[in-house]
Amino acid sequence: MSSNYPHHFLSSPYGADDNSDERLVLSTSTENTQHSYLNSPLVEDDSISVHPTQPRRPAHQLSVRRAVEREERARREAARNSAIPYAETLEEVDYEYNDDYEYSDYGQKSFASMSRPYPKRASIYEDNKRQSIMERIDDSHLDREHVSLPSRGPSMYQRMQFMDEAEDENDTPLRKASLLLKRQLSKRRSNVPDGALRRSLLGPSDSAETYRDANIPMQDIGAPGGGQAVAAVNEFDASRGSYSYNNNNNSSGVINDSGNANYDGGAGGNANAAFGSGSGDNFRTVHIGNRESNAQFKYKHNRVSTAKYNIFTFLPKFLFEQFSKYANVFFLFTGCIQQIKGVSPTSRFTTIVPLAVVLAATAAKELAEDIKRHRSDADMNKSTARVLVGTSFEERAWRDVQVGDILRVQNKEAIPADIVLLSSSEPEGMCYVETSNLDGETNLKVKQALPETSKLMTVADLSGLRGHLKTEVPNDSLYTFEGTLVSEGGCLGFRELPLSPTQVLLRGAMLRNTNWIYAVVIFTGHETKLMRNATAAPIKRTSVEKTTNRQIIFLFIILILLAVMSALGSQIMTSRNSDQLAYLYLPAGEGAKTFVKNILTFIILYNNLIPISLIVTMEVVKFQQAQLINADMDMYDESSDTPALARTSSLVEELGQVEYIFSDKTGTLTCNIMEFRQCSVGGIMYSDVVEASKRARVVDGEVVGQYDFAQLRDHLRENDQRSAQLFEFFQLLATCHTVIPEQRPGDTAIEYQASSPDEAALVKGASLADFVFTTRKPRSINVQVMGVEKEYEVLNINEFNSTRKRMSAVLRCPDGSIKLYCKGADTVILERLADTTGGCVPATLRHLEEYATEGLRTLCIAMRDISQQEYEQWNMQYTRAATTLTNRQQELDRVAELIERDLELLGATAIEDKLQDGVPQTIYTLAQAGIKIWVLTGDRQETAINIGYSCKLIQEDFSLIICNETTHWETKEFLQRKLDAIREGHGSNIDFDALALVIDGRSLDFALEKDVEMLFLELATLCKAVICCRVSPLQKALVVKLVKRRRRAILLAIGDGANDVSMIQAAHVGVGISGQEGLQAARSADFAIAQFRYLRKLLLVHGAWSYHRLSKMILFSFYKNITLYITQFWYALFNVFSGQTVYESWSITFYTVFFTVMPPFAIGVFDQFLNARSLDRYPEMYKMGQKGVFFNVRSFWGWAINAFYHSLILFFLGTIILFDDIERDGLVGGQWVYGVIIYTSVLTTVLLKAALITNMWTKWTVFAIPGSLALWFGFLPVYSVVAPKFGTSTEYEGIIVHIYANPRFWLTVVLLSVLCMIRDYAYKYLKRMYFAKAYHIVQEIQKFNIPDYRPRMERFKKAVHKARLLQRLRRTRGYAFSQNEGGQEKIIRAYDTT
Repeated sequence: MSSNYPHHFLSSPYGADDNSDERLVLSTSTENTQHSYLNSPLVEDDSISVHPTQPRRPAHQLSVRRAVEREERARREAARNSAIPYAETLEEVDYEYNDDYEYSDYGQKSFASMSRPYPKRASIYEDNKRQSIMERIDDSHLDREHVSLPSRGPSMYQRMQFMDEAEDENDTPLRKASLLLKRQLSKRRSNVPDGALRRSLLGPSDSAETYRDANIPMQDIGAPGGGQAVAAVNEFDASRGSYSYNNNNNSSGVINDSGNANYDGGAGGNANAAFGSGSGDNFRTVHIGNRESNAQFKYKHNRVSTAKYNIFTFLPKFLFEQFSKYANVFFLFTGCIQQIKGVSPTSRFTTIVPLAVVLAATAAKELAEDIKRHRSDADMNKSTARVLVGTSFEERAWRDVQVGDILRVQNKEAIPADIVLLSSSEPEGMCYVETSNLDGETNLKVKQALPETSKLMTVADLSGLRGHLKTEVPNDSLYTFEGTLVSEGGCLGFRELPLSPTQVLLRGAMLRNTNWIYAVVIFTGHETKLMRNATAAPIKRTSVEKTTNRQIIFLFIILILLAVMSALGSQIMTSRNSDQLAYLYLPAGEGAKTFVKNILTFIILYNNLIPISLIVTMEVVKFQQAQLINADMDMYDESSDTPALARTSSLVEELGQVEYIFSDKTGTLTCNIMEFRQCSVGGIMYSDVVEASKRARVVDGEVVGQYDFAQLRDHLRENDQRSAQLFEFFQLLATCHTVIPEQRPGDTAIEYQASSPDEAALVKGASLADFVFTTRKPRSINVQVMGVEKEYEVLNINEFNSTRKRMSAVLRCPDGSIKLYCKGADTVILERLADTTGGCVPATLRHLEEYATEGLRTLCIAMRDISQQEYEQWNMQYTRAATTLTNRQQELDRVAELIERDLELLGATAIEDKLQDGVPQTIYTLAQAGIKIWVLTGDRQETAINIGYSCKLIQEDFSLIICNETTHWETKEFLQRKLDAIREGHGSNIDFDALALVIDGRSLDFALEKDVEMLFLELATLCKAVICCRVSPLQKALVVKLVKRRRRAILLAIGDGANDVSMIQAAHVGVGISGQEGLQAARSADFAIAQFRYLRKLLLVHGAWSYHRLSKMILFSFYKNITLYITQFWYALFNVFSGQTVYESWSITFYTVFFTVMPPFAIGVFDQFLNARSLDRYPEMYKMGQKGVFFNVRSFWGWAINAFYHSLILFFLGTIILFDDIERDGLVGGQWVYGVIIYTSVLTTVLLKAALITNMWTKWTVFAIPGSLALWFGFLPVYSVVAPKFGTSTEYEGIIVHIYANPRFWLTVVLLSVLCMIRDYAYKYLKRMYFAKAYHIVQEIQKFNIPDYRPRMERFKKAVHKARLLQRLRRTRGYAFSQNEGGQEKIIRAYDTT
């Protein structure tokens, strides 16, 4: 290759092909100009290279990534077909797998994504198929660098918009190149320094004259006539490592090494260079402290609302929701046609009045639930903030804070809006914020004001601030911000200062470890980034409701058919017998009109085929089920005095059908508390609590077991080698860190603030051994060592990052010696030891395995003594690396390697990331219930995986699929490769149920794009567990929505912070935890609990009960109405389809309202097909709800057909018995006696059916079923006397003696009921005896209290679990360290806590 090629081109694995010498080139050129947008360092994509001497590729080959992908697939396919080892094919493109080869970042990532070699020969491939497949699937054995960074690119919607743009074959070459560049830039944006570079992409319609005046060179791309691509950067100064901007306003900017852009311009200049253009479309102006000037822009107020309704939207939203239920539409239609004179055979108000009552009751329930949301919103909006008014700060409600206001926020106060930091009480304008409500992380984040504004320390300084901010428009990206502070005189003079995310504090965060800050409000209310990540409270409808809705449509069709058939019968009978019906005075020539009226008449007659009481019965039953959840003392948290709370009763049955749980980690699974539990020093174990069986003892001259911390302090005071090791160990813990001590006046207790909770726990652990860290100064720290104050000079800090997996500190101790203290993962510490086999190394490794078995987070501790001469030589290199302008971090890492060698292992620490009580058991039980659990967290990847093992989300025998790709195509290729391997392995003996997917936020960005989302979803749903780490709140919601949209499953989301609200609202069921991150998640959720472990009973017990009860209640409600009202149709066959009813009209209404209303309530509220203990003991029973066993189309029509069958027996057999109804005195009972007998038979049969399906009899069941029959027998004589007297109904006058004294009445009622129930009882017997389901067997175990022999199997499972755990521990020993990367040394150098 020629040396003229750019280095990044030569080092790229996709750079060249020796066979054809063909480069992947996108070349642009103009006459006498060798400048291209693509030559600019802005485009950080190593797969795109520009070389003017190379021939251009055709326009259709401009999609570089796709060309690379095609070539790579072709090589792999050729390797397979020719049985040549894949590594040999790599030689063709001039690179191999070796550590000495220099290649670019992009090449490294490409190698990482191709790190599993293909089998060498086809025969070997067949012989080792299983091993090969598992190597291609399982990433847990790889020593990959888990760089789990948050997504910092454009918003998800912008990415989707880019991907939606079709590449038309007729597009011009420039159009295709433009699309390519837009995609590349959207993916590489996060690598560009903050607030720095803005691009300009021109479409084919842009004219050359438009840009000629801007002095920007124009290049041709592709075929002639294609258009122009414009360079946004004119110069790159390699010596300074900076970019220069030139525009027509003569303002310029450079990016310094820290990533901040500095702009210098005259008074007439502007800050448009920071935003790409000065059109104002992509930024907005905020005047500082000037409400009048900001009023013209009409920025949103700072009030927020999470409620479902307001005064204007309640009626339309409520009516839309209610009349989306087809039953309500039908009853409204029926109630309207009943008002037509001469159509209704019943009273005009028998339908419209019950419907009005049902809607009123539902409206009252909805209002009551939404009023609670409004109250919680009002409480938040009434919180007070301090706003600068004139020359003093005044307290005002959050809702009154406006854009441009200057605020004062004090320690431990919540941030009321998105603000730009001006100054703080801390050195150099720094402050700490806790962002657990935003990203779930409890690590304290450091924010820092601009040096120019950090001097504004008084109210007078702030009052003298003149100018405005130019900021980006409101968006949902939590990690990016672009803006400029333009000073217009005043205390800062005339200047422009660039702003970056470092200066931005977001609503939802909390100020910590800082007395006060001053800041300017930039976004308020629903324009804040937190609220932009939130979604509107959705209208949720359950799957049971949807299924019921669909079946109502079919019932309505049946009703219409019956009405049309009856109307046709009436028409036919009338026309045939018209000569005999002259006395009816039927109008001539109105056959069609009469036919339509008859249809409406029969619709009214049969309308209760669809039960009007069903809707209100469901609402009442759901409300009572919600009250049972609220009253459950097993879900009451005594420590926080928090009961379980069902904030909405509409979704209780969904709790019994959940298939996927999406959970936050921090605060949901964990307690946000790190505790120093154990340590190993010199091969001896120490623990805070030691069991009697594990106490230390000497066996064969070696110490076996554990000492407690009290004995540790005694060992420290001894004068031997052990005490010296302990002294160095705890001296390291007390000094090698970046913790800030905080001590309040008059309080002796020290509170440690750290960006890493692990570090704070280690420093607290050192204090247990009397090594108390007390003071931090810019160049030294003070530690009380066993009561003696000592000062250590901090010479250098080698900071932690995810590549190094360690941190170290070079200290000058009080005795003048220089020591290097280092802590980190065992893998990186052990390889840097002077002696890796002797000393305490073997014992420490055993202890690490034991710690990781208990789910503890481990670090190795090592040190070395450094001579003054060696330190001075090394420090010179360190200083040069720290001041270099290019690749500073890489240089610092390289220099750190020089001194972090020949270490002496002191021991290891074990920290407990305390899980909430019962989390492992809950997750394990839910997994047994067939529920897949996805953890969506903003925490780091290593921490998330470690917690996954601790809480049993990931089992020891699981294979991990770890996706850490950095581009769209790499992510797609990775997912496709893993999916192909899994598909290929199906049919083999590989256990594909033991897979877990781990994906970071950046890869998830690409995985959620339209052409990749199905690959991601298919792979994720094949896995038993999924962990998404470093994800934003919006990404959480998008993942939930993707599964919701593509899978027919019920989803539950659970979290405890404001960052979980979007996810909670996106799922079918949202559960909030009243945790340490506040109550916003609990307020926005459908259900609120105090601990994650309560989810077990909420789902397995209350969910299963609610689903089963509601299913049975709905089916019974349809059954009872069909049974009664189909008899009306049979009766029409005997009354020449005249529309005459067999039952008295108010008896029909009372049938639904009084006589059969209590059994559904008793079944829906109190019935239990299994008790709580059995449901918890046998979680597999929950799968019946997931499969819809109790309520589905088949069961619905089974009940409907059974109702038809019962109506046939009741009507026709009853008619036969009563056909010759002549009493002893020769009188005939008549139609109403006949109707009452049939009515009573139907009622008795229906109540017996309710008794047959009841699993658990309570006093309420007795009151409901036999009580309903007794109510009818008591009601009939009273009604038959009272109703005629008031003229309400005269049909029952004088019929009592013809009923109760008639033997045929009692014979008919008993005989018909028994005949109907014989079939049902026989069916139930056969089903339970010969076709038993799993819950039938558990019912027998429950009834006869049969012993359960499963504990023996569980002991066996525990033994297998331990063996698999040890296998995993040989690969990784539970290392996790969550410290923020970079910038820590700068922070500690600025602090002086004295």
